[in-house]
Amino acid sequence: MARRSRSSRRTSSVETAVHASPFIRRALPYFDVLDDEQLEKLEAQVDWLLENVGIAFRDDPAALAIWRQAGVEPGGEYGDLIKADAKWIRELCAKAPSQFTQIARNRDRDVIIGGRHQVFAPVYGSPFVRDLEGGRRYATFDDFQKLVKLTYMHPHLHHGGFVVAEPTDIAVSKRHLDMVYAHMTLSDKPHLGAITEKERAQDTVDMVEILFGAETMAKNVCIMANVNTNSPLLVDKVASEAIQVYSARGQAMVVTPFILTGAMGPVSTAASVAQAMAETMICCAFAQLVRPGAPFVMGNFLSSMSLKSGAPTFGMPEPVLSNYVIGQLARRIGLPLRCGGSLTASKIEDSQAAYESADSMHSTMLAGSNFTLHSAGWLEGGLVTGFEKLIMDADRLGSYQKLSGLGLETDENAFARDAYEEVEPGGHFLGTAHTMRNYQTAFYEPKLTDSENVESWEEGGALDMRQRAYARWNKMLEAYEPPPIDIAKKEELAAYVARRKEEIPDAWY
Repeated sequence: MARRSRSSRRTSSVETAVHASPFIRRALPYFDVLDDEQLEKLEAQVDWLLENVGIAFRDDPAALAIWRQAGVEPGGEYGDLIKADAKWIRELCAKAPSQFTQIARNRDRDVIIGGRHQVFAPVYGSPFVRDLEGGRRYATFDDFQKLVKLTYMHPHLHHGGFVVAEPTDIAVSKRHLDMVYAHMTLSDKPHLGAITEKERAQDTVDMVEILFGAETMAKNVCIMANVNTNSPLLVDKVASEAIQVYSARGQAMVVTPFILTGAMGPVSTAASVAQAMAETMICCAFAQLVRPGAPFVMGNFLSSMSLKSGAPTFGMPEPVLSNYVIGQLARRIGLPLRCGGSLTASKIEDSQAAYESADSMHSTMLAGSNFTLHSAGWLEGGLVTGFEKLIMDADRLGSYQKLSGLGLETDENAFARDAYEEVEPGGHFLGTAHTMRNYQTAFYEPKLTDSENVESWEEGGALDMRQRAYARWNKMLEAYEPPPIDIAKKEELAAYVARRKEEIPDAWY
């Protein structure tokens, strides 16, 4: 068999277009760690929280009016505590679809959220970025645009996310407009929308209507939005207003309790998992009161913490276990699941980052996370988006795609009986017809991994993986070409952004 040259493999590592599957159709079984009795105990704890402890909807009179209209009178010290019959809450949650499709500007990139499908999206929300040349610094809009382009180009990232890094050189009050416009024009993958204030959510929905048209938007999920509850047991108006804006238009909400066990939830994993379920379910029920059948994704982001310093820890056994458990609970209630991805507290792409990210990401995959945010690029507990980390993580996502999407093939080709007719005992299979038919797809080859001998590695400059990733993302940006877009729609979007920027005063907090 002719040997492929190392140079041809290296030059082919730069993506100039995205042709991979737009999402994973899962073949691998789920990793279920609890039996029915244990799950029923957890669900009983969830119901107890909903009925006896309650969850507050704070600073949003419109949300409280919606609850009152449904027959629930808010109580508590501040008159905003919602306690409700757990069976009724579960019946409301059952109105949300178990899976739905978020359409993309390029319909070949539509993603299915829920069921046996998995979608990978990059890091979200970091105010800082880091790369080998520039080091750690506040993110700018130029950094943001580069990250959107890299996410668009990488075949193992299915979804654009939204705040791949905070563009801190643009006023807080206006940056959402530039971010939404960048996702819509620099990429044609699906993405998330703004949530931090009601007007910003409305701006997103208005821009989505321009891009897709009112008729298409009325019939499809064109945008999702991700928001956190203010754990413990508090839904602030950022979350409740976002639900009212997006769910009222039939668009999808992802609501995720961000719980550091021992701080925003009890120190025991079981109690924090139940709290996360209760907080998410009350938000799903609220979305159904806003609009029955509104798509909803149940989020989970549980992290352990150092009880000495209060710092969050990632890839530890407790949050890994919580992913498995929340996966089982999500399937029992019939909601799509969102988990965290390649999480680490490490400051750079070192061994700590690799171990923690691998353990965290692998558990979300086995647990059956349908939409995995932070799949690539997360550093320093989410404070930093790493350019090299984005490429390194995404490179590994390809292995999850093959493992989860294919499982073990057992067809005629997989058993290779014809190859045994060519090979004598003690021979080899390198030149058989079966090997020649399958050698390009038989094994996943991470593009950043160097498996050559040490002499070849030294000839190539003895580069470590961070250096190889740095070179790769720069080559990708050199090869970037924007996806085609209807010029009239692009101009209409640009005009909307310009008009809204004129109307909104600068605010930097």
